[in-house]
Amino acid sequence: MIASVRLWLVLTIVGSLALTATAQETKPTAKKRAPNPTLAPITDDPALPRVLLIGDSISMGYTLPVRELLRGKANVHRIPTNGGPTTRGVEMIDSWLGNSKWDVIHFNFGLHDLKYVRPGSTDLATPNTDGSVPQVSLADYEKNLETIVARLEKTGAKLIWCTTTPVPEGSNGRVGGDEAPYNGAAAKVMKKHNVAINDLGAHAAKKLDDVQLPKNVHFSPEGSKYLAEAVAAAIQEALPKK
Repeated sequence: MIASVRLWLVLTIVGSLALTATAQETKPTAKKRAPNPTLAPITDDPALPRVLLIGDSISMGYTLPVRELLRGKANVHRIPTNGGPTTRGVEMIDSWLGNSKWDVIHFNFGLHDLKYVRPGSTDLATPNTDGSVPQVSLADYEKNLETIVARLEKTGAKLIWCTTTPVPEGSNGRVGGDEAPYNGAAAKVMKKHNVAINDLGAHAAKKLDDVQLPKNVHFSPEGSKYLAEAVAAAIQEALPKK
């Protein structure tokens, strides 16, 4: 009787292992998401100046076309992530700069600062409901930019502030036109520190209906290329003269 029970237990365990192995073999393998080429590191040409782009998803959209427009003129790097609000900038700026020498730094924060969130959360919220507030107040935005600019100045790089592009009416979690007061606060900081300004917001506004997605702060691929023209031009003007 004992031998029979033992045999039954062995057969049961073996059968269970076989079913598990079969399930593992037949289970479809989840496809890994391809790395975003925008965030991939680049290899420097030592003969060319080094440029760093800092910004959110708008800058991610124009990174590759800017790199193409400045091919043979500069090594165009970018931070390896979405820069988010100025609070993240203050936290991460040392890591983003690293120990490398930068000739030009083109930077922006704004769209994540002015987006509405519920207190204690970073998720988008409907403006002016459920106690929602801008993720970073205008006063804190200005203060954070002061901290970031002071750190960037220590690099010795030529600094270019990029204005925040327009927020259209109906944008999820944002109020149309809210970029204006944030750009105004940024302008005060940049004027104080003699930082050059690339008015990308004004550049975008010239063709906004053609380049920006409806009720969305983001741009079409062609729109990102259009933005890249102004970004590349500003950077090229700031590159060290041979």
